[in-house]
Amino acid sequence: MKTDTIKPADRISQVKEYYFSMKLREIAQLNASGADIISLGVGGPDRPPHADVIETLCREARQNDTHGYQPYVGIPELRSAFADWYANYYGVTLDPSTEIQPLIGSKEGILHTTLAFVNPGDGVLVPNPGYPTYTSVSQIADAKIYKYDLTEQNNWEPDFEAIERLPLDGIKLMWVNYPNMPTGHRASAELFKKLVDFGLKHDIVIVNDNPYSFILNDNPLSILSIDGAKEIAIEMNSLSKSHNMAGWRIAMIASNPQFIQWILRVKSNIDSGQFKPMMLAAAKALKCDKTWYDEINAVYGRRRSIAEQIMAALGCTFDPSQAGLFLWGKIPDGIDNAESLSEKILHDARVFITPGFIFGSNGKRYLRISLCATEERMQEALERIKNMK
Repeated sequence: MKTDTIKPADRISQVKEYYFSMKLREIAQLNASGADIISLGVGGPDRPPHADVIETLCREARQNDTHGYQPYVGIPELRSAFADWYANYYGVTLDPSTEIQPLIGSKEGILHTTLAFVNPGDGVLVPNPGYPTYTSVSQIADAKIYKYDLTEQNNWEPDFEAIERLPLDGIKLMWVNYPNMPTGHRASAELFKKLVDFGLKHDIVIVNDNPYSFILNDNPLSILSIDGAKEIAIEMNSLSKSHNMAGWRIAMIASNPQFIQWILRVKSNIDSGQFKPMMLAAAKALKCDKTWYDEINAVYGRRRSIAEQIMAALGCTFDPSQAGLFLWGKIPDGIDNAESLSEKILHDARVFITPGFIFGSNGKRYLRISLCATEERMQEALERIKNMK
């Protein structure tokens, strides 16, 4: 076969198949054999968007003139809706024409931002623990990765004294994510100011990935609300979690006009825009009032209560002030590592809970429970775990 002589690009050897891609394939095989695995792993909302959002999509998709290519910068209605959303909920003023770029999901934004700012060999600061895509995309771009520690002892915030000892002259980008995934730690204006000041001091672009700020969090906060942030900071946001639209792939990136233009140069050479009825429906979603967020958080609040009981049944400890779609818990001292505990739960209780090692070495003694399963299934998972031998 030609695969014996044709080799992939070197960058492929640096990245592995996404953990959840492999694990969900394994779970599918177990289910096919009758195992009935309850998955509390992936953070994919299991409920639909607002009914008006679905109706908007259906109505606009029936029109004859909505099926062609759309502008690379997105339609004005969507950019304006994002700007209004930021003004209403974050207190941030954004020019919809020059400071907002719609995205086909935040993962796309991670790639486009990296390609726009990072040359091969440039440094990128990546949190440990953190979203694995920050690392894998940096590897694909041939960047030099510098992991910075997030620890429970430091309240899951960067240790700026330790970071200052790194070779910062060669570092171009820093990934942050608050409310944090996987730890659930909430953002604060003080933390964001430290990040902005650090970026301005060292000419390092700070990128805050912000999809969880409406989930079990009564104070949504944007890094762009900090004075001077637009000079050095970029923020990505998404409708996946906040509006139950994960499969729609509707997200955005916001910053100063120059940064947005550089990102657009990359994006416009990779995709051809989004489906207009989806963008119009997304604009409708962004007009949801506070009752929408209250309703989804009531659901997640009930599920969170069960997740806390699951953690307690496993002997894990956790911070009850966490925000977001997950619960992050530390395993008991007598257990070697979270991966072995996760495998035991999977095969003995037929429940999948994510081991924290996939987010970095600082997560190896933690488990992450997703709230994206019904209360009934979560309650069943609790009972199975209680009965686990």
